Amino acid sequence: MAAEATETGTARVDAWIWSVRLTKTRSIAATACRAGHVRVNGERAKPAQSVKAGDEVRLFHAGRERVVVVKRLVTKRVGPPVAAECFIDNSPPAPTAVEAAAVGIRDRGTGRPTKRDRRELNTLRGR
Repeated sequence: MAAEATETGTARVDAWIWSVRLTKTRSIAATACRAGHVRVNGERAKPAQSVKAGDEVRLFHAGRERVVVVKRLVTKRVGPPVAAECFIDNSPPAPTAVEAAAVGIRDRGTGRPTKRDRRELNTLRGR
């Protein structure tokens, strides 16, 4: 495990997000940074921005927001048990299937909702 830890005390934010398994690939992590979906201590992060122990990293990925505090820096991808020790997860709980269905997600490519669809959505939302 000593090989994964950095000696300098900082790591690239995209590499750290990937190495602790918050994203599947480093390129997805870098793309999320460029799109503004990653914030370090409340400010937008570029892929090469450094993170250190104690920083708060917010990542919006796969339809939910992850809020983590950096405990340990790693630059190589580690297994899930080791990755869990590298951060403190302060994320809100993931929405249940019932809550996700209540949002009224439409199939991609179906076009704009009709008047009837809008009325059904409003009924679901309790309006």
